[in-house]
Amino acid sequence: MAYQELLTKSAKRIALVAHDNKKQELLEWARFNRELLAGHELYATGTTGRLLQRTLGLEVVSLQSGPLGGDQQIGSKVVDGTIDFLIFFWDPLEPQPHDPDVKALIRIAVVWNIPVACNRASADFMISSPLMASEYTRLVPDYAAVRPSTGRRQRREPRDGPTP
Repeated sequence: MAYQELLTKSAKRIALVAHDNKKQELLEWARFNRELLAGHELYATGTTGRLLQRTLGLEVVSLQSGPLGGDQQIGSKVVDGTIDFLIFFWDPLEPQPHDPDVKALIRIAVVWNIPVACNRASADFMISSPLMASEYTRLVPDYAAVRPSTGRRQRREPRDGPTP
C-alpha cells in the first residue's frame, strides 16, 4: 500500500468531545492541562465547547452538539485535515442515541491515522508526549491510489454471447 506523508505542525488542532457523564472529567483534565492546551487550536462539540471556553478562558471553536451532528462535523474536519488530534471522553456504560455517529467518528480518526485519546490516562500520556510540541509527519494510506476515482465497481463485459 502506498502512503501519503502529512505534516502536522507543532501547534496541533485538537478536537475535544465528551458525553454528558464524562464532561466534568474532561473539564478537570483540561483545567489541569490548560497551559499545554493554550498552545494549540481547540475545537469541540456543542455544550462541551462552551464549558471549555468558560472554564479555560481560551478560544474554542464550538460545533453542533454530538446528537445534532457535531460528531460528524468533527469527523469531516478529520478527513479534510483540519483536526490533528481527538480527545473523546466517551461513556462506554451509557447507551447514546447517536452511537453510530460515535463509532463513525472513532473509525474516521483511525482511518486517517490521527491520535485518539478515549480516557484520561491516554489523554495524559499523549498531551505530555514530546511529539505534542513538535512537528510530526503522519503516514496516511493513499486511498486514492487504491480505489478508482468513481468509487464504483468496474462492470465486466460478457465473454462470448449473451449473459444467461
